[in-house]
Amino acid sequence: MDYAAVRRKMVENQIRTNRVNDPLVVEALADLPREVFLPEPLRGIAYVDEDIPVGGGRVLMEPLAGALILQAAEITPSDVVLEVGCGVGYNAALAARLASTVFALESDPLLAARARETLAALDVLTVSVVEGPLPIGHPAQAPYDVIIFGGAVPEVPEAILAQLAEGGRLVAVVADASGRGKGTIFLKTNGVISRRVAFDAAVPLLSEFIPAPTFRF
Repeated sequence: MDYAAVRRKMVENQIRTNRVNDPLVVEALADLPREVFLPEPLRGIAYVDEDIPVGGGRVLMEPLAGALILQAAEITPSDVVLEVGCGVGYNAALAARLASTVFALESDPLLAARARETLAALDVLTVSVVEGPLPIGHPAQAPYDVIIFGGAVPEVPEAILAQLAEGGRLVAVVADASGRGKGTIFLKTNGVISRRVAFDAAVPLLSEFIPAPTFRF
């Protein structure tokens, strides 16, 4: 398969036609080989406009949703970025094309190891994959100029919002149990968090953020 040709088609048909017009985001998507983040049997579907299961209850997010998140984050070359739930590391690698440093938080050791291996093979040197529970973020390297999520959440925990730098942006798909959600931008200004909806997205919930069921008697 000519992956470069399929990647160009993905950018033209899925990305440019759907309000993604940041030239740096488009360039990163056009250049980064998405297929190498997947095991060999799945590489043929790397560029479909669907979420791809990668194990551990996680998915490689469809290209458009990831692109919209990155565009909304308005990442600059001096930014330090945290991705919560990096999975196989693809979106972290995209963010690395835009930022100074990326910390990619993953709770699944197998996915974290796969992400490290792929990023090393691609010589992506500005991403550090760190392991830990997702809902508490990665306070050791806080504050962050930008925080993004590798899946949807019912709500963003206060513990993670607290890791946002002054003037920082957090972009998350806030969704219900069905995955129907809103791409939401959280801004920190003078210590106060504001939020606004930027786009619609259907992204699977990160399992660690799903509230435990309650029982009524």
